Amino acid sequence: MARKTERDRTRRVFSQTFLHDPGALDQVVRVARLSRTDLLLEVGAGDGRLTRALAAAAGRVVAYEVDPELVAALVAPDNVVRRHQDFLTARPPREPFAVVGNIPYALTAPIVRWCLGAPALTSATLVTQLEYARKRTGDYGRWSRVTVETWPAFHWGLAGRIPRHKFRPVPRVDSGILRLERRAVPLLPPERLPAYRRLVDVGFGGAGGSLHASLRRHYPARRVDAAFRAARLDVSTVVGYVWPEQWLLLFRLLAG
Repeated sequence: MARKTERDRTRRVFSQTFLHDPGALDQVVRVARLSRTDLLLEVGAGDGRLTRALAAAAGRVVAYEVDPELVAALVAPDNVVRRHQDFLTARPPREPFAVVGNIPYALTAPIVRWCLGAPALTSATLVTQLEYARKRTGDYGRWSRVTVETWPAFHWGLAGRIPRHKFRPVPRVDSGILRLERRAVPLLPPERLPAYRRLVDVGFGGAGGSLHASLRRHYPARRVDAAFRAARLDVSTVVGYVWPEQWLLLFRLLAG
């Protein structure tokens, strides 16, 4: 077995896998749907290949990279600002902006939370492990708590797949392109979102995985039964198999 070099060890520390295939790079840029007026934040500029492709489509790009060697070596157009900084420590811009990145798999959850918590974010296009993207977008027929909680404000979609051999070094698994889009008009008024989240908390924190049993502990039994009939849900339905649209209907019928 070849002995690992210092650079190999650095890549391991920073979870670096670089997207090198031109077709895959173009695919990410297409999914991001950028315009020449957009402000874009890139998570992990890496070797700069994706950075340069994004710069050709966006107006301004702020490229974050924690590896000092890569920041120093990054060659990019004039509309790119390089930041030697952990993206998770960045303060979100106050003006509308998008996020794109071939992100470290190990940091997927906190990066997604950062994006969801940024008030001016319009969209995030993130290259993640395929498994993560499928679980968060209902591709297995199941829906995660974070997706359901944020569904009134964000659409979650699996916008593409990228085979593992299109990265260097080659990771162990394929990747997916996760697309988060803030809705122009939320599905619920902002003042109703805390109550909706409380209902989701009750449902996912409940009895034996049964949403029906959990909700009957907090709402009148007859109303829960009627709401389940209206949403075409069996009382035995496991919470993860309830569609976001059904959650919204349950909320409207139970919380008024």
